[in-house]
Amino acid sequence: MSSTLSFVLGTRPEIIKLSPVIRACERRDVPFSIVHTGQHYSEELDSVFFEQLDLPTPDCNLAIGSSTHGEQTGKMVAEIESVLESERPDVVLVQGDTNSVLAGSIAATKMDGIEVGHVEAGLRSFDREMPEEVNRRLADHASDYLFAPTETSQSQLLSEGLSDEWITVTGNTIVDAVQQNVEIAHERSQVLSELDLDGPFALLTAHRAENVDDRDRFAELLDSVANAADEHNLPVVYPIHPRAKKRLSEFGIDVPEAIDVVDPQDFLDFLVLEDEATIVFTDSGGVQEETCILRTPCVTLRDNTERPETVDVGANRIVGVESGDVLTGVNEMLTMEPDWENPFGDGRAAERILGTLGYE
Repeated sequence: MSSTLSFVLGTRPEIIKLSPVIRACERRDVPFSIVHTGQHYSEELDSVFFEQLDLPTPDCNLAIGSSTHGEQTGKMVAEIESVLESERPDVVLVQGDTNSVLAGSIAATKMDGIEVGHVEAGLRSFDREMPEEVNRRLADHASDYLFAPTETSQSQLLSEGLSDEWITVTGNTIVDAVQQNVEIAHERSQVLSELDLDGPFALLTAHRAENVDDRDRFAELLDSVANAADEHNLPVVYPIHPRAKKRLSEFGIDVPEAIDVVDPQDFLDFLVLEDEATIVFTDSGGVQEETCILRTPCVTLRDNTERPETVDVGANRIVGVESGDVLTGVNEMLTMEPDWENPFGDGRAAERILGTLGYE
């Protein structure tokens, strides 16, 4: 049987955020296929998430791997086109802002009879130097269905001249994913005991190119986090992304004593760390959302964000990497009550997405 929907994905955040939609397809008996580009190619950042989230094995894994943006995206477009030519789905769903999203959008929109739906449409950092910003803008303007997580993202799409008829405000599927998995995570995970975390701690994630590919900025980021955490007597746990680990070795950066570098964590373990941390330092867009939903204070080690809703409700501070700014952000977040409202919806985004596509 040919698929009605094809999910094109390639990274950990896409797997997690599309998992509620895939589950909703299973509940409604909607035929679907999963095309995995292989953009994330390590066991820790790939197959373990399908297993933990009880998702079907991808129908196709292109195993593209890492290379320059142009080479990686070009290979994906060609390979995805070949798969779609065989599958001929009605709709291709992509999520977020990765090269897999851009490639899936380009391949599908060039083919007659296939529509494109972009989950998490309308996010903008307004920093055109970020590859992710270019990807999300192009994907939005190539899509037939724009699934905006918030009214802010809807307004952005309208301001760019995109039709209101193409846009549905669904909420963010990460709310669905967190609500479906946080209790399971606490029941199953042993990560706190495994990492000897028996008291307050801070959690750090840093992997974006603009932070870790610049030696001086990466070193300053680590020093600033360590200094701010020391001020509050918080040990820092840093589950390191393969990209950042490679850069640490290449640059010969000495990690401050306050920061404990550990292996990447699977989704359930990481969810527990986010939920139990006193504060989270991050440059990840997804972590900004997840901590907001879990009501864990967050400081973002970037100069901008495509998740302004987290700042608007008081869940997040955008601080860059300079030591004084990082400390100020931490002080502000730790002196306020984490009682903000979740701006990302009620956990029914997946149902709204399928409803919009006509799968009631």
